[in-house]
Amino acid sequence: MALDSDLNTWLSAFLGRHGAVAGSVHVLRGDLLSLAAAVNIPPKVQEITATIPRGKGMAGLAWEQDRPISTCNLKEDSSGAVRPGAKAVDARAAVAFPVHRGDALAVVGAAWADERDLPDSELARMASDIADFPWPSER
Repeated sequence: MALDSDLNTWLSAFLGRHGAVAGSVHVLRGDLLSLAAAVNIPPKVQEITATIPRGKGMAGLAWEQDRPISTCNLKEDSSGAVRPGAKAVDARAAVAFPVHRGDALAVVGAAWADERDLPDSELARMASDIADFPWPSER
């Protein structure tokens, strides 16, 4: 699977600005989210999350509910939002943000090494920072 190098560069910088240790970008293609960028996501997890249907996992729920979906502990989450593949990522807290531009949709995910609650103020700061998201069609 070929990832987008420009999206990977943007994602690495975004994660660094927010102290996150891993993340991904999925872009809506047809009726599935497709993995377009990944930082510190194990190859097996990339394979499992190469495509995501609406409503499945954190990214699919962020798409379906059109709001950030977060957990304070990926490994111990029992809500059903965190799929087994995501639990293999070496991280605890995580969030998935839906990003819109016209009819285009992407979901940006970020994860941290430690457990943490993500207050609304932090989510708002991150959402604001996603404004510079480099849409694939813009390149």
